[in-house]
Amino acid sequence: MIFVVPSVSSSTAGPSTNLLPHPSHRQESHFVSFIKMTRCLKFTGKLSQSDPQTSPVRIIGQLRNLNKISYDDVKMKLEPVVTAEMYATALASLRPAPTDTCPLWLNMASVAALPTQCSRHNTPSRAHALTKLIKGCLTGRKEFIVMVCERRDVLASACAIARALPEYNCKASCSNSFSRSVTVEFILVGPDCENPLSSSDLDCLHTITSGVRLSARVVDTPCSEMHTDAFVDEIAKVGVELNIVPVVIRGQELAERGFGGIYNVGKAASHPPALVILSHRPEGATYNICWVGKGIVYDTGGLCIKSKATMLGMKRDCGGAAAVLGAFYATVKLGFNENLHAIFCLAENAVSPDALRPDDIISLYSGRTVEINNTDAEGRLVLSDGVAYAQKDLKADIVIDIATLTGAQGVATGRFHAGIVTNNESWETACLKAGRVSGDLVHAMPYTPELHFGEFSSALADMKNSVADRSNAQVSCAGLFIASSLGFDFSGVWLHIDMAFPVYSGERATGYGVSLLATLFGEGSTNSLLQYVAPPLVENPMDIEENEVKKIRLV
Repeated sequence: MIFVVPSVSSSTAGPSTNLLPHPSHRQESHFVSFIKMTRCLKFTGKLSQSDPQTSPVRIIGQLRNLNKISYDDVKMKLEPVVTAEMYATALASLRPAPTDTCPLWLNMASVAALPTQCSRHNTPSRAHALTKLIKGCLTGRKEFIVMVCERRDVLASACAIARALPEYNCKASCSNSFSRSVTVEFILVGPDCENPLSSSDLDCLHTITSGVRLSARVVDTPCSEMHTDAFVDEIAKVGVELNIVPVVIRGQELAERGFGGIYNVGKAASHPPALVILSHRPEGATYNICWVGKGIVYDTGGLCIKSKATMLGMKRDCGGAAAVLGAFYATVKLGFNENLHAIFCLAENAVSPDALRPDDIISLYSGRTVEINNTDAEGRLVLSDGVAYAQKDLKADIVIDIATLTGAQGVATGRFHAGIVTNNESWETACLKAGRVSGDLVHAMPYTPELHFGEFSSALADMKNSVADRSNAQVSCAGLFIASSLGFDFSGVWLHIDMAFPVYSGERATGYGVSLLATLFGEGSTNSLLQYVAPPLVENPMDIEENEVKKIRLV
């Protein structure tokens, strides 16, 4: 397959079977035990013998898929208490609106149907409904989920189940949860169902869902524990797992080296800001791909301070960096053919006498100057340094930045779809497809710098950091601010993902972005399942003028 990007100038990770360790940034031993006792998630490609009297089982799928299997296909999970007649009666009674569940034996066995309807902007896997179903049916014991789906929906379904099993927990009641485990057993139907999931496929599911749960745990952890130093430790642990030594630029060194965005946003906090880079450089790689994540571990708004209501939940402002961490871990561990760099822009937007002020003028790593007119528009400042580093130091061909950037994203695309802005139509199309396949949905925003970038006009500096008109395409404008540090004549691919609302659901993080990034770049993976679900970056390369692009072959 071929990746196509506009023309630019142009540590192999060893395999490991160990799960990522849980962090502990408090000293109390009892707290350490709380966060380590989480449900173990396993995947298999065939059913095992179990008894619902001791091990609860949930059989889940779209109704049309459930009707493609027989009682004989699942009886080893239901006998001796559920007969063929009972199963058939329960299946016939299902009327999903949008979902429906029928108990088979007390609360220990049930069959559930996912929504029948799926519009063109939804994921065919019905991933969001699946997560909700799983949350409502788990008992906290050793239990089984039989997932009946098509091969194309396996990855999205696995990630949806993982989102229902968060790792971070400080409840004292979870101290007896050592034995909790959830085993997901897949039955494939429809196209390409002849062969069961291979060990490589199961490794893909295990690795990517581990990345999703890692990302969600980082976002769920309060800033008193997941401060910038702790986040650097998390990155270092992934580096150890992948045999990669991170580059860390921290504190005053940021100012000395010209990273005015990250430094000035984070200089008021007790834990210093940091720029951290993990680099995967396999032998034979030709192109450089950079993922840049916003890691604001807490956002008070700075001196333009948030209200009590809007500040609550701002521990989630590191969701972009957490997504990059989980996605990089999964992508590299599964094998990736090209240079891949994860860039983490870490800071706490705190209040102190040293805090960045409105009216201050700062210099970014790109050399551009910014007049500060809103200290609560800080994410674009740190990301601007990150993308400039990707271009200047890493010679990036492809730059993806991902961030919980604007409240306007929720207004524009809602709680399920991230908003994307890009300079490349082929990558916009591919990202939309990757979103539907992975379950991390996205929707495109306008890319028109000639119409929107004027919102940042300043009489004193190159630009201000917040728009003049808040009703003029804020999601696009915020993305364009970041793109300006690359230059609007940047001949590579730039893609901006604003996931401020999909990063959480209710009071829990979702691990949004991990599956999206892994799927979007699946063509470059050595894993067969990722290659299977990955969208083609160009459907017909002949439609693109040769003098405008060069082709990147990742497989």
